[in-house]
Amino acid sequence: MRLLLVEDDADTAGLLAAELAKGDHHIAIARDGREALDQATSGRFDAIVLDRMLPRIDGLTVLKLLRDEGVATPVIVVSALGELMDRVEGLDAGADDYLVKPVAPIELSARLAALQRRPATGQTAVTLKAGSIEIDTVGHVALRRGRTLDLRPTEFTILTELVRNAGRVVTRRMLADAIWGSDFEPATNIIESHVRGLRAELNLGEVYDAIRTIRRVGYVLRASA
Repeated sequence: MRLLLVEDDADTAGLLAAELAKGDHHIAIARDGREALDQATSGRFDAIVLDRMLPRIDGLTVLKLLRDEGVATPVIVVSALGELMDRVEGLDAGADDYLVKPVAPIELSARLAALQRRPATGQTAVTLKAGSIEIDTVGHVALRRGRTLDLRPTEFTILTELVRNAGRVVTRRMLADAIWGSDFEPATNIIESHVRGLRAELNLGEVYDAIRTIRRVGYVLRASA
């Protein structure tokens, strides 16, 4: 696996690189955000391990810029910032996983292996449709009646799950698993907050709300949305 390790602390970078190399990973190291952007956009890497607190450009800004440029390389954010909202911010910015320092190299290797096991998307778009809503799951593009929706990564994931299950109840637990994984326990209002943002964009200029709330359970995308 070709890895880009973005870490400004030389000792930490050296330790992680040495341990990851034992698993037949080929490691390149970037020491600041600008260098990370330059290397990450080259397309040479299978995954990126990204520190948050970096010189020149901080890690989350690096991540957002990469996603805005269409770079879909899996990213694991590694940071000393480990509060609930810190992790949510990282995942919302486009991270595929989030680990809190100090990181055990064996766990980081396991997380990287889990990323590798995800099905490859290739270059062929996978389109999901429900009523007037259409989603390109590879290109991360969502449309309603031909209008491109301006969605944050978490909102896109929620809409994708709702479209996959159009007309059926999608529980909050199902959404949390899709966004953060089964080992993440979100605060009670985080899902609702993201659904509010999704609704605002999805229903812009529309006559009725495409998402029906089932109290204490979850949400349903109306099949005729």
